[in-house]
Amino acid sequence: MVELKLDVNGDVLETAAPAHWTLLEVLRYKLSLTGSKQGCDKGDCGACTVLVDGKPVLSCLTLAKHAEGKRVTTIEGLAPAYAQCDAKASADPVQVAFDRCGALQCGFCQPGMILSAKALLARNSCPTRAEIRHALAGNLCRCTGYTQILEAVESAIADTLGVEPAARSWEEQHMDPAEVEARAQRAAHALEHVRGGGGCC
Repeated sequence: MVELKLDVNGDVLETAAPAHWTLLEVLRYKLSLTGSKQGCDKGDCGACTVLVDGKPVLSCLTLAKHAEGKRVTTIEGLAPAYAQCDAKASADPVQVAFDRCGALQCGFCQPGMILSAKALLARNSCPTRAEIRHALAGNLCRCTGYTQILEAVESAIADTLGVEPAARSWEEQHMDPAEVEARAQRAAHALEHVRGGGGCC
């Protein structure tokens, strides 16, 4: 057993665990933070993703001891951290967007997806869809076709920038095709204007 002192979601927590235990095992089985999911245990699925010093890390491949002295953020810590910036908010904008866009089915992949998206938006406030795809490439979802996940990230971007997003896939079913196209063009123009004006990144 080794003694561990971890900074998790802004709290310094002390515990003990076998030396070979991963950060995921300590989070789930010692600290009862079960938001990070135990999926493949070999770094393939991304369900265990947490943020370490703001960067997405596969906690199933990271020894807990190696997280000492670093800031670990799990899905449980996302909403409270955002509430420090906006007292009126009940959740982080990325969480709100995932909920609004129905970007999940079983929810198993959602914590890792959201944290990977959060890390992306922290370093690039206005990514393209290709950049979003690249950032989420390590997070697998067995339930969806990823469309609504990508739309959720784009919706979070639009909300943050004050830009009306393009019509979401489920909205298009109830809209005139001409309005769908017009809204897509307006959104693209607005985002390009923000990118060109230095308002992104």
